[in-house]
Amino acid sequence: MSERALAVIGQAEVIAGYTTYVDLIKDMIHGKKIIATAMKKEVDRIQAAIEAALSGRRCAVISSGDPGIYAMAGLVFEICRQKNIPVIRPGQKSVPGTLCLEIVPGIPALASGASLLGAPLTHDFACISLSDLLTPWDIIEKRIEHAAIADFVIVIFNPRSRKRDWQLGKAQEIILKHRSGNTPVGIVRNAMRDGQHVSIVPLKDLHKSEADMLTTVFIGSSASEAYLDFMYTPRGYSGKYDIK
Repeated sequence: MSERALAVIGQAEVIAGYTTYVDLIKDMIHGKKIIATAMKKEVDRIQAAIEAALSGRRCAVISSGDPGIYAMAGLVFEICRQKNIPVIRPGQKSVPGTLCLEIVPGIPALASGASLLGAPLTHDFACISLSDLLTPWDIIEKRIEHAAIADFVIVIFNPRSRKRDWQLGKAQEIILKHRSGNTPVGIVRNAMRDGQHVSIVPLKDLHKSEADMLTTVFIGSSASEAYLDFMYTPRGYSGKYDIK
């Protein structure tokens, strides 16, 4: 967590977030008003947070990773636009009914997970969520197909849940049409948290992994390599310079 994020949470009077994420920072938020909801209650949570902020209270909406990557920042803007709530940045002149909004950058799972694997994202990559709760599967499948054709490293969020257990196998099937079964795949669970686990498997064995909603999957491009216990994707230096 960045120093700015720590400062914002410390200054906030109201904390809004998914119950699991609120629990992760419970030692930091004693005495604050808490707006915590379960999965699929994101709209209720953000509406309550916006109302708290418009009432004059400092409100922090927390997310895991970065708030703008598969998280709540976009929903804040979406609701404000739907309700025609004026939004300004910190330091701009405010009038009653205006929401002053700061998006505090965080460390997304693709960055923390990549650092634990080595350097799998040194070259171009695509990031795709397999959750079809909000995005139709046919769109997700099309994105996987084209990312595989373009030979991107593919970072997969939300690979598997208890009720959604077939999508990762389908993604593997699609990608195997375009790259070798020996392509290295990094699997990172609970990056930088208790229970952290990091492994590298060949693409042909991806379906055997125990990936879940706390896991980020890094599928290498045709250039990606496994080296000892690490995974990396060359940028192309050896083709231009003598690095031996």
